[in-house]
Amino acid sequence: MTDLLRLARELQSLAQTGLRYAADHYATERYEAVRRIAAQLLAGATGPDVQRLQDLYESQTGDATPKVDVRAAVFDDLGRILLVRETSDAGRWTLPGGWANVNDTPSESVVREVVEETGFVVEAAKLLMVQDRDRHNPPGVFHSYKLFFSCTLTGGSARGSHETSDPAFFARDSIPHDLSLGRTTPTQIRRCFEHLDDPDLPTDFD
Repeated sequence: MTDLLRLARELQSLAQTGLRYAADHYATERYEAVRRIAAQLLAGATGPDVQRLQDLYESQTGDATPKVDVRAAVFDDLGRILLVRETSDAGRWTLPGGWANVNDTPSESVVREVVEETGFVVEAAKLLMVQDRDRHNPPGVFHSYKLFFSCTLTGGSARGSHETSDPAFFARDSIPHDLSLGRTTPTQIRRCFEHLDDPDLPTDFD
């Protein structure tokens, strides 16, 4: 699965960038064919509908680069960490966050995600980790980097959104077992607590 996923992503990336610079109709046709092959290869490995993957790939234009996922480690006065249920992943728990928005800085993106998903207002205080998702989480359709920020709680109150529900704080020994692992793993949560314990720890990377 992992090898097929990597190969499909590589083909999709080559096709996307190739279409950006294709000089004639024949080159465009060849890159479109490569993109179709990538969708077929991934569908054969994972089971999703080929057309859905083809549509997803076609929505990606320009130079192919990794996507950026931002996650927030928000602690209350009792040292508990904020988690939400991800409605698109059977209600599994995750640190609040999501894809960074165009025209937002990374810290602006993570603050926005926390407000939208939990109702709490925060300030980004420190970049804790920059991770390649493939090395720490189950890989996704696209290659992505994950940025984890420590955020200071400044206001607001708990509420859900159309993407998340049940925002709540958890002690380090009470973290739910049913995590949305593509978004947040037990190791990542544990590392957030280690940064809380020792604020002088440097930012982790890769």
